[in-house]
Amino acid sequence: MCVLPGLGGGRTIKLKLDKKRQRNTKVMATLPIASVSSSTMVFSMKTPPFPSNSLKHPYIRNSYNHLPSRRLALFQLGSVSAIPQSEFFGSIVSGKSENTATAIKEQDALNWVKNDNRRMLHVVYRVGDLEKTIKFYTECLGMKLSRKRDIPEEQYSNAFLGYGPEDSHFAVELTYNYGVDKYDIGNGFGHFGVAVNDVSKTVDLVKAKVGKVTRDPGPVKGGTKIIAFIEDPDGYTFELLEREPTPEPLCQVMLRVGDLDRSINFYKKAFGMELLRAKDNPEYKYTTAMMGFGPEDKNAVLELTYNYGVTEYDKGNGYAQIAIGTDDVYKTAEAIKLCGGTIILEPGPLPGINTKITACLDPDGWKSVFVDNIDFLKELE
Repeated sequence: MCVLPGLGGGRTIKLKLDKKRQRNTKVMATLPIASVSSSTMVFSMKTPPFPSNSLKHPYIRNSYNHLPSRRLALFQLGSVSAIPQSEFFGSIVSGKSENTATAIKEQDALNWVKNDNRRMLHVVYRVGDLEKTIKFYTECLGMKLSRKRDIPEEQYSNAFLGYGPEDSHFAVELTYNYGVDKYDIGNGFGHFGVAVNDVSKTVDLVKAKVGKVTRDPGPVKGGTKIIAFIEDPDGYTFELLEREPTPEPLCQVMLRVGDLDRSINFYKKAFGMELLRAKDNPEYKYTTAMMGFGPEDKNAVLELTYNYGVTEYDKGNGYAQIAIGTDDVYKTAEAIKLCGGTIILEPGPLPGINTKITACLDPDGWKSVFVDNIDFLKELE
């Protein structure tokens, strides 16, 4: 015989169980679900909408997942007073322990990201004429060719250019696919930024080489800094920024995003970047945020741009990805998953060269590749 506590009117309800069921069945499993009216509590034999283990969540997801509240789960399971105290409190303690352990694991991963040795290594994009592009970058922008490789069995070639050794400077990696001479850049990619001592002088050089200038030198909108915009032979835009000599002349990659706050949060947590500065330009209906692994005057940065009301962009097939150095691609992938990122290449060594990498997509679908720092240096030997 099982006696339930008084419900509403102070009466008790007796449930008679045969001896076999008394031995083998928990009373909890035979209780109906309580529904509440204004003055009485009525029992219904409907199946509970949550399973009996719904109080236990083995994984803590990011903020976009919505789990049923503990209070709602308890209400749907019936009168709390009908649950044996040992079982009820055991469930709570177990759930809290699991959640606490997972939260600690998540926090450890995010703390590791903040302390990881990270740097933007190079930006990768596709061009239709490798030699023509190399000539434009070296003669007009003052870059130097650091290395070049041809992979005939896979029908493509690479060239790396920049303003210093790759082990300490951000670079461009140009990819030429055999037989492909044109790409769609789309409207999601913005520009690459190059710091120069004299913007007007650089623009004159570009014009002399029959390059395309899309904005003549002048102050930035709403400011005093002198800038200009040019296009390379494939139509990729470069912003020329007039600055004092800097250790990192190739200084920016600008991408457009559909939700700036979401992107900032993702790059801070999953990538360990800092928000260096942000500026809203209501007159021109856009907002920018500079993200990076160090001060903007000494490091290449990722510039995120949000145009009011625009949530999606065409990424085309020209721009590819940014490569970032890390001490551990496995821990990197784990942290990205915890932050809601999408891993499109699980961490591990690349066939043939054994360089360990992992690849992911941000909330807007922009791709990044993380490369093991030691393996990257071996590639440069």
